[in-house]
Amino acid sequence: MFEISELQYKYALAKIEELLPLTDDSTPVNDKNSIELSIMSEIVMAYENKHFPIEKPTIAELIDLALEEASMTQKELASKVGVSPSRINDYITGRAEPTLKVARSLCKVLNIQPNAMLGL
Repeated sequence: MFEISELQYKYALAKIEELLPLTDDSTPVNDKNSIELSIMSEIVMAYENKHFPIEKPTIAELIDLALEEASMTQKELASKVGVSPSRINDYITGRAEPTLKVARSLCKVLNIQPNAMLGL
């Protein structure tokens, strides 16, 4: 693939803003605007993947974020998973990582995708 310049990236972003109001889920994939939107989106994604990579979250970050989203306390999570509250705190602070059995339970209780927990 070729190198995408910042100027090309900015152009693609502007073009996406123009095209979004012209397309929706019912727009055929072979529609001119839909095709152009797809191409511009690929340019933006390629540029951002190279220049603004997103690091995968750690297990600690995953658990902490999911706990917050679930509006659950560490004590409540510990009870549902079957470990002590201090152990949950160890996972959230990164002092320890859960066993596969506990990780499976954390995924179910907190609605975390297993591949995210495994770092895939």
